[in-house]
Amino acid sequence: MRTVITADRLLTPDQSIANPVVVIEDGVIVRMDSRADAGIPSGKNLDFDGHTLVPAFFDIHIHGSAGHDVMEATPEAFSTVGKFLGQHGVGAYLATTVTAPMDTTLKSLAGIASLIGQETEGARPLGIHIEGPFLSPHKKGAHPAALLLTPSVALFDRLWQAAEGKIRLMTIAPELPNAEEVIAHAAGLGVRVSMGHSNADTAAARAGIRAGAVTATHTYNAMRSFDHRDPGLLGEVLANDDLFAELICDGLHVHPDAVRIYWKSKGPKRAMLITDAMSAAGMPDGNYKLGELDVRVVNGKCVIGEDTLAGSTLTLDRALRNFAEFTGAAIDDVSKLASRNPARMTGFEAEAGSLAVGRAADITVLSAKNEVVETILRGRCLVSA
Repeated sequence: MRTVITADRLLTPDQSIANPVVVIEDGVIVRMDSRADAGIPSGKNLDFDGHTLVPAFFDIHIHGSAGHDVMEATPEAFSTVGKFLGQHGVGAYLATTVTAPMDTTLKSLAGIASLIGQETEGARPLGIHIEGPFLSPHKKGAHPAALLLTPSVALFDRLWQAAEGKIRLMTIAPELPNAEEVIAHAAGLGVRVSMGHSNADTAAARAGIRAGAVTATHTYNAMRSFDHRDPGLLGEVLANDDLFAELICDGLHVHPDAVRIYWKSKGPKRAMLITDAMSAAGMPDGNYKLGELDVRVVNGKCVIGEDTLAGSTLTLDRALRNFAEFTGAAIDDVSKLASRNPARMTGFEAEAGSLAVGRAADITVLSAKNEVVETILRGRCLVSA
């Protein structure tokens, strides 16, 4: 069946098309241009008058949602998470683990790996992001200190083998013993290495980059505080024009003024929006699990202990709207932070992050207020289905 989508605007990575016509056949875009060029062909027409078409979002740091954690590694959990993400404009994601006993982590990685590539109605897991166990005990955040491990190539290889080589992103504290060796080894296998949960000084951060690190995990959070005599990892993240960097833009993790500093530093080519969402996303306040951690959610804020943040209940469409509000940036740029940039950083440019003829029809439809009104994945409408 041929589906013809029309709207007010379409944003590709490099241009904006007014009054676009997108023709989809068998879930693939076969034509994408302006109706002024060749009119509207026959087919099932979906008209989104007054709306903007953007590439479906790609969340590279998400632990779960809708009552499920990705470490459950079951078809039910991934189906539920995928559908929830799809309803919020997400077409792809990296299933993100949290520090847990090694046996538990290995079992989860094996289960997640078996689910990657399977057919699903909602957002697709393209790979795995391991957040832990190679983290600093001084900046552990919600990760249990007793389960953190000193990095080693042998330990990484156990994780890699359990995941069937489907680890695409790894968070590591670059100041830890053996970290540089592990970073170089992982990068050589195609893993994108992210510096985070780290107390690194400037020298250690730069050593991590020389070893192969290309990005930073949730900028500002679980990082050594900025000091004008030793800017540390945060200073390197903000000053290094080549480094990608994540941001949780929920108004809780990072103050709007700090968001503006981040935007001025990273700009539209290196900034990336993530959610760091856990199973409580889309659920009422209460008690939930992040991996094996007990987390309580009060007024949408996820905490363990007295007041330690433990993930979020953020959705990527909400993060996009917050970012636009906090910075004044246009949707043309902000949409890239949730699509093109994470795809470029992870090397999944062929699977996510842009719209073009010959690619899967993974499209998010935004209102004038940047709210998701429809998500079209592989040519199928998800929100109105």
